[in-house]
Amino acid sequence: MAKLNFGGTEEKVVMREEFPLEKARETMKEETIAVIGYGVQGPGQSLNLRDNGFNVIVGQRKESKTWDKAVADGWVPGENLFDIEEACEKATVIQYLLSDAGQIAVWPTVKKHLTKGKALYFSHGFGVTFNDRTGIVPPKDVDVILVAPKGSGTSLRTMFLEGRGLNSSYAIFQDATGRAYDRVISLGIGVGSGYLFETDFRREVYSDLTGERGTLMGCIQGIFAAQYEVLREQGHTPSEAFNETVEELTQSLMPLVAQNGMDWMYANTSTTAQRGALDWWKPFRDATKPVFQKLYDEVAAGNEAQRSIDSNSQPDYRVKLEAELKELRESEMWQAGKTVRQLRPENN
Repeated sequence: MAKLNFGGTEEKVVMREEFPLEKARETMKEETIAVIGYGVQGPGQSLNLRDNGFNVIVGQRKESKTWDKAVADGWVPGENLFDIEEACEKATVIQYLLSDAGQIAVWPTVKKHLTKGKALYFSHGFGVTFNDRTGIVPPKDVDVILVAPKGSGTSLRTMFLEGRGLNSSYAIFQDATGRAYDRVISLGIGVGSGYLFETDFRREVYSDLTGERGTLMGCIQGIFAAQYEVLREQGHTPSEAFNETVEELTQSLMPLVAQNGMDWMYANTSTTAQRGALDWWKPFRDATKPVFQKLYDEVAAGNEAQRSIDSNSQPDYRVKLEAELKELRESEMWQAGKTVRQLRPENN
């Protein structure tokens, strides 16, 4: 395990060079890994594990769209695709990758198959951290571990196929066997992590819920909408407003930030852009930091978790979700985006 300095703070990270795939496979050679759930993270993690040579099976509800998706991805019913209970029974490692609401609903089934020495694996600290609300309390004689890729399951799979890795956090909540560390790192390497950095279940879920609602999704949509609306109200066309708000950021500037950092991107834009960005980033920070603090406080208090549980458990959740997504999809900004994307050179 390497110790790296991040801005004056030392952190433990595990690189693929120090824990190679061969070692991971050897560590897990006697294990059967059951990936429960085939929605967001399930496909990417299970397919990467399979392609990396691990003994992996999938557990999913029969006669569901995700069961059909698993079959389309090459999983064979009765061979490496089973219903959830049978997969849990066969597994020595249960990768619990259902949605948070799904984990609550299926927990009684999973729990009865968590016999001594098995491992329970999460990619989100939600269920365990908020166990007073979820009821997910693992038995004391099993390992409880976490690998949380810092991106979608689709990105995890795409980067794997490109020969790259997506960074992940890892955590050990409970080490009942003395093998929890080797198991979690092996699985982290197996699912396609670029490097693994240490966290714990509480910090993972607090940062994840804040990030999803903040700069990763909620905040970025809010900022996009605010700038787009100001430009449109001042007479700019939809195409111009969208290009200046979204297209240039996602297609030109963010790749530069990802490759070299914000300072490099600033240094390689016009002097006018540099001056404006340097003058305005702190007012934006000062304006939004109170919102981020309120958001974090709501996460830490468990209020965001409860809202998610209450909302996502409703029988009409999917109907309401589609209505909210329709509002985004049919907004002028994202209709303009659809047209702009079609005009990209690779689409012509």
